Amino acid sequence: MLIDGKLDKTSEEEIHYDFDLFVIGAGSGGVRAARFSAQNGAKVGICELPFHPISSENVGGVGGTCVIRGCVPKKILVYGASFGPELEDARNYGWEVNERIDFNWKKLLHKKTEEIVRLNGVYKRLLANAGVKLFEGEGKVVGPNEVEVIQLDGTKIRYSTKHILIATGSRAQRPGIPGQELAITSDEALSLEELPKRAIVYGGGYIAIEFASIWRGMGATVDLYFRRELPLRGFDDEMRAVVARNLEGRGVNLHPRTSITELVKTEDGITVRTDHGEELTADVVLLATGRSPNSKRLNLESVGVELDGKTKAVKVDEYSRTNIPSIWAIGDVTNRMNLTPVALMEGTCFAKTVFGGKPTKPDHDNVPCAVFCIPPLSVVGLSEEQAIEQVNGDVLVFTSTFNPMKNTVSGRQEKSIMKLIVDAETDKVLGASVCGPDAPEIMQGIAIAIKCGATKEQFDSTVGIHPSAAEEFVTMRSVTRRVSAGKPKTNL
Repeated sequence: MLIDGKLDKTSEEEIHYDFDLFVIGAGSGGVRAARFSAQNGAKVGICELPFHPISSENVGGVGGTCVIRGCVPKKILVYGASFGPELEDARNYGWEVNERIDFNWKKLLHKKTEEIVRLNGVYKRLLANAGVKLFEGEGKVVGPNEVEVIQLDGTKIRYSTKHILIATGSRAQRPGIPGQELAITSDEALSLEELPKRAIVYGGGYIAIEFASIWRGMGATVDLYFRRELPLRGFDDEMRAVVARNLEGRGVNLHPRTSITELVKTEDGITVRTDHGEELTADVVLLATGRSPNSKRLNLESVGVELDGKTKAVKVDEYSRTNIPSIWAIGDVTNRMNLTPVALMEGTCFAKTVFGGKPTKPDHDNVPCAVFCIPPLSVVGLSEEQAIEQVNGDVLVFTSTFNPMKNTVSGRQEKSIMKLIVDAETDKVLGASVCGPDAPEIMQGIAIAIKCGATKEQFDSTVGIHPSAAEEFVTMRSVTRRVSAGKPKTNL
């Protein structure tokens, strides 16, 4: 156990186990933890359900959600959806584009599947090269030091292990509304046989926003329903408004403050009914109302592992350890910060703590992230609203809104916005946001600066790259507004 930040091995009985570590779940976090633990000399086993390339069901696959049914295939579709508007913009740059632009959905789908299959093989080779034993099947915990793998033919085999790591991720959840079985989740949306001409998306989170952008970019009519005034709850309010404006500018029909109450199958497609008495029919309805930790089938509560009462997330301490000393958990199943790079970090810290002789806590502060809508949003650190709540004193807000140089020739009317949040007393940059082309690529570098504690003065003393959008972050000299804790925003 961990005592004063050190792993106490004297409390562990010297018993022979089949494995030093058995990981349930071979997603990004599980694979990272397994590999790094094995490289530190541990005997490691890992189990995961097999991947079926032509299936849209959430049935597993080495690589997990990110590789199989998340980040990677989603980003491929985002790239595909971006080319249509880019071709339109190219006309004013001298490119002669035919009036009719055709899009072949099945070709992109095939290419996407090829890439997933390739990455699935890469992850398997990474495990094999590290000496990790892979078992294809469903895993569950049957004791503090025992796991059971249910193979595809139904055979159940049990293995003893000194440590168990739960890394089973999360899955798309469905709201309890009548007719919800007629809709799809993001899992199926990545593998639709036909591109919908009319799509309805229900949800205001990043998955909903991204698929609305994807389908609209591919030419579909898209209606986006969400329950709040703006999408992307939890992000900076000003940036949320920019994203909403950009979605509308690209032709997505927004329905804020609206809940879907029923789905009905009709001759013309699927009809949704709302709490405002409205009806709309589409070819596809996507339910993107959140994800739930994948803890249900693991038998954890029977073993005594504590779960969150509401979300059923696995409860862990700052080292990713559960209340059972031999059982640990990382990634989305813990519902801490549900991002693939965070799961990778947690897996690395786990391996260092348990097998590397260096107890290490994952650091969840100043983690950058991106919403791959078109154009994308990327942020790091505190939003303006969070800074007002947390800072003891005044907060300086710097913003820059501009038309990207590329748009001045193409004629696209879509502004980018960049934002810095600064502690007025210390001059420390607390947060940054950007919505516009290449936002994630820009933000990765800004995140390093903020992680290192950079001040606004240091930003200002950095020479910009010209002409670029990113240079705006080092040329924002005038304060847009100064706000005090608990005080409303005041424009200067």
